[in-house]
Amino acid sequence: MDAESLQCMSAKPIVIVHFIPFTQVVVGLSSASCVKFAQNSRFWKIENGTYSAAQCHINTILIRTAISEHELKRASEFASPTSPAVFGAEAESLATKNMGESTACFGCGLPKDATPHHLVLLADPQLIDPHSYPGRPWPLDKFTMMHTDNYMKRSYISLQQELHPDTIFFLGDLFDGGREWKTAHGNTVDPSWANGLRPSGEMKYVDTWGKRYGEDFWLHEYDRFGRIFYKYWNLAGAEARPGQRGRRIISSLPGNHDLGFGAQIKIPIRNRFEVYFGEGNRVDVIANHTFVSIDAVSLSAGSDEHGTAAITQPVEDFLAKVKITKRKAVASELSRLAGKGERVLPHKHGVEDLAKTDFSKMMTLDPGPDAPEFPTFLLTHVPLYREPGKPCGPQREHWPPATPPKGETGPVVPDHRNAISISKGYQYQNVLSESDSIKVIASIGDVERVFSGDDHDYCEIVHPENKNKAREITVKAFSWAMGVRKPGFLMLSMWNPVDANGKPLHSSPSGHGSSNQKPLTTETHLCLLPDQLSIFIRYGILIGISILALLTRAILTPILNLPQFSPPPQLESYSLLPTTRPNRRYDTSPEETSSNSSTSSTSSNTLAPRTAARTRSASPVGGYGLPSHQATFSTPVNGYAKDDYDFENEVGKKRDGTGSRKPSTPLGIVWKELWVMFWRVLWMVMVMYTWLVWSYPT
Repeated sequence: MDAESLQCMSAKPIVIVHFIPFTQVVVGLSSASCVKFAQNSRFWKIENGTYSAAQCHINTILIRTAISEHELKRASEFASPTSPAVFGAEAESLATKNMGESTACFGCGLPKDATPHHLVLLADPQLIDPHSYPGRPWPLDKFTMMHTDNYMKRSYISLQQELHPDTIFFLGDLFDGGREWKTAHGNTVDPSWANGLRPSGEMKYVDTWGKRYGEDFWLHEYDRFGRIFYKYWNLAGAEARPGQRGRRIISSLPGNHDLGFGAQIKIPIRNRFEVYFGEGNRVDVIANHTFVSIDAVSLSAGSDEHGTAAITQPVEDFLAKVKITKRKAVASELSRLAGKGERVLPHKHGVEDLAKTDFSKMMTLDPGPDAPEFPTFLLTHVPLYREPGKPCGPQREHWPPATPPKGETGPVVPDHRNAISISKGYQYQNVLSESDSIKVIASIGDVERVFSGDDHDYCEIVHPENKNKAREITVKAFSWAMGVRKPGFLMLSMWNPVDANGKPLHSSPSGHGSSNQKPLTTETHLCLLPDQLSIFIRYGILIGISILALLTRAILTPILNLPQFSPPPQLESYSLLPTTRPNRRYDTSPEETSSNSSTSSTSSNTLAPRTAARTRSASPVGGYGLPSHQATFSTPVNGYAKDDYDFENEVGKKRDGTGSRKPSTPLGIVWKELWVMFWRVLWMVMVMYTWLVWSYPT
């Protein structure tokens, strides 16, 4: 049977079985590629081809080839839209043998001719700043800042070049210390009731932060964020992909590191954030899907005894009207799709008596509660409440799921190591309160998916009935400094064609198993980024190997008489005439001694006048033409004998190596060789490193 003509022949869920090498995802499906699993809840489509990790196809769980039937069943429990269970070739035959006859299944997700809208969710870039590691000395703090920025910038460049997403949403925590930097106007001092709540490691730096970091520093950080993300938004082109309306980047959702959390939020800091990034509470219709963003950190102030209405009022007002806002946004989008343009109120011009006017019957753009709606997704920085110990699944990096007891196949519940901790502390809370979570879902209505950040690691759960059974994915942090070895992001492929009335034209089942099935309009892909810590470890290993190689070569140089990289000892340069006085005085005769002593004694008392004649006692060598036997020095020049310094003999000693300089020992040769080779290698490495850090990418 031809692969393209295969159809889903069973309504039961399936999971694809294939092999994945470590370097790339190679999808080569055989005729027995799909296996029916009663516990799984999704249909899957994976197209034939070869994809690199950068192309966002790391959406699998790689389990060793030697796998038992028990492990096979257990893995199926965690199969989800972002993590289909994937096994080796041996597991494929085992699955076919133990789970029944396999059913080939292609095209069970989005149609092959679909042109989906690609939306990327980025969480917790959390730019490193003085608040991140306050005790870290220079230059280590600058080194950390530089490498985290370069890591995110290059990952973001690869994201733009390889995926060219149509929309990017940030899920909060854009900065690490954004809540600490005071504003130009307004009070940003901690309230009195918050004294003593800060961690002890921060207390001694609070005064310094208040004096050194203010509005100008925050604006510098804002520019730094833009140079990483906004600058490269159009790197692969400003035009949207075929079939898409346009491209958008939305970074208005705040996190607790941007504003603070709950009652400790300072209004001037929140106002500054919204001025530059936009309002945190908003509704966006993208690719016939409705995205509702809420300022969860401000909402949490309502359950705090110190909370104020000024903090919670904006989000409370938003939730009170969010259903109407959704309907208006959907109606506006349908009007645009129908070619009718922007919806406006057809007001009639007239004069009425204000006392007799009925304001309850005023015209509105709200189409009413029976109006069509698009699938609704909730965006929040803080995850929704879940029971303690609710497992996050096998994609969580920190701890894999606990092994179930013998004879059981389902996931272990509670599994506290694999779950998000239900805890809180200074300026953070790992999950919203249960009352706030229920309130948000009920206010928005019919929420199908929830996307959150804050935790830094991946987590995927399905909420209970009181939260509309919404599936929530907590997205990995985008920065490698957030406690996860492999950062990442989430990509949504969305395709939801509708008619003029908002009725879906795509009828593929979602696989939830209910009688009233909705079409599957989205697929999610977990994309992993490089393990920066392992890269540093490899650097360290290569440095150790390089030093060992240099040391080995230096040791072998005197043993094997190898050519030396270090230059041999250089002889000191000599002038034609001595440049220092010899130590030995001229041995004079008694007469000369007496005469010189007298002269010296006399001259010591009085200095000869400048005009006094300075007579020579003898002519220079050659005697000014006198015979050689008459050219003698009756008075030594400067009191030294002319042959007192044996210049030729001394130079000869220097040249033949018999002087005072000692020849190099083998240990000295080894040390000089190692030193010279080390510096030669180091400067070349530093030149290349500097170019990579500062000049690439531009």
